[in-house]
Amino acid sequence: MARKRDRATIQDVARRAGVSATTVSHAFSGNGTVAAETRERVREAARELGYRPDAIARGLRSSRLGVLGLVVRPLDPLDATFLEGVDYFLRFARAATLAAVERGYGLMLVPDPAGADAFAVGLVCDGFLITEPVEDDPLVAMLTRDRVPFLGVGRDPARPASEDFLDLGTAQIVTEVLDHLAASGGTRVAAVLGTAPNEWNRDAEAAYLAWVAARNQSSVIVRRAEIDGEAGGRAAGAELFSRPSPPDAVYCQTGRHAAGVLAEARARGWAVPQDIRIAAGEDSEQTRSAVPPVTAVDLRPEPLARTAVAVLADRVEGADRPLPAGPADHELVIRASTRG
Repeated sequence: MARKRDRATIQDVARRAGVSATTVSHAFSGNGTVAAETRERVREAARELGYRPDAIARGLRSSRLGVLGLVVRPLDPLDATFLEGVDYFLRFARAATLAAVERGYGLMLVPDPAGADAFAVGLVCDGFLITEPVEDDPLVAMLTRDRVPFLGVGRDPARPASEDFLDLGTAQIVTEVLDHLAASGGTRVAAVLGTAPNEWNRDAEAAYLAWVAARNQSSVIVRRAEIDGEAGGRAAGAELFSRPSPPDAVYCQTGRHAAGVLAEARARGWAVPQDIRIAAGEDSEQTRSAVPPVTAVDLRPEPLARTAVAVLADRVEGADRPLPAGPADHELVIRASTRG
């Protein structure tokens, strides 16, 4: 049987014309700003390749498809292996998918539609959930400009709190963990924070600085990229434990950093929690399986996901309901890293 000829794709046209896939999409849909010369070059490349725009990818903003898009910021542009062992995003996506189906929608995990090489199909979702928007988030700007319904799970730090963003309650969560570290005997509390420019890191830093200032303690902050994982935590621990007056308690924003700090402390012969107390702002496989297990916050993303889907679906359907009040649900799970 003869092999069916492969159909040309939007990426094939983009490569032939020397432009991005988004530009190809705009050249056919009329959206965005595409120079006349570029548009003709794109269409000539399409003719040469026998490409015909898929009806799904053309001008469907005028009608609903019944699909919500989920953009997980840590997946963009980082490798998906960043999420290994991290409960929060996987649990959020699972709960959001079920909640969307209950409302009659499908939920699609998509790369950032504002990216230069975004697939056109990602642009046709009825609305978007954006977990952990970054500062001056280009997707938030694009959706705001194009009047596409969206909801940020977390705030764009460059924008004020508004109905476009759910409050994660980060400051309250961080303060609760710091209070626990002090109650367990910590008198010199350091913080290991991430580097992503999002609300989670920015509000955590502000909460930590306010907490140490209220106790007349000196602030000690070390930053490591989230993608560095346990290795980044070990490097942060080495920096902290080499200080003339090392901390006796460490708050880590991620579970993988906390596991690394713990490994570095044990490699130096420090007893946990007698010499050093360690707690994390998020629970993960690394915090649960560490020896000893690390105190961490179960962020309980399931209620947050259900709320986010309900709010976004209301916006897609034109309902005008207020955002729910109060921070996200969570639980501080106390384990042996802070409990003698």
